[in-house]
Amino acid sequence: MTDMTPNSLPENTLHIKNMVCNRCIMAVRGLLESLNLQPVSVELGTAVLPVKVTDEICRRVREALPTLGFELIDDKKSQVTEQIKDAIIKLVHYSDHTLTMNLSDYLASTLHRDYSALSKLFSETTGTTIEKYLIAQKIERAKELLAYDELSLNEIADQLNYSSAAYLSAQFKSVTGMTPSRFKNSKANGRKPLDEV
Repeated sequence: MTDMTPNSLPENTLHIKNMVCNRCIMAVRGLLESLNLQPVSVELGTAVLPVKVTDEICRRVREALPTLGFELIDDKKSQVTEQIKDAIIKLVHYSDHTLTMNLSDYLASTLHRDYSALSKLFSETTGTTIEKYLIAQKIERAKELLAYDELSLNEIADQLNYSSAAYLSAQFKSVTGMTPSRFKNSKANGRKPLDEV
């Protein structure tokens, strides 16, 4: 089911931890180009090379990535866990539409795997559930939107697919210990980097 075109074969793909934004993609692309690897594509969590990834390439990339705050992932379970995180980050932070798709269907179709297996693996490797991770990312996105002060709480709730602003507010307070309005009016930023959520 996975894309097996010549440019995306597993032996051509590097899995990279802590990539959470478009700047991360640009930084990794630049680093790989500086290593003369000329990536075919770079997305959140992965870089596809035009050649098979050898032990020497892995060594060079593994040594270079920490300078940018990233690390190479060799373990298959960790790779899948990072793919789940990346898919949720894309959905919550970079999707142009509201979060209307069922999370289990979204992850199963995005990762081409059974959701129950993904859920079990994620819990085993992270110590939390996919649903709690999604909530944490949604709250971080809500913090960002509150800080921009361009949308009402109702609009933020709609964008993040909450049934109401009251439900978002209750979940926000449960996670952060403060209401959205208190967060918005506080001087402290209170936001976390996405790779630390």
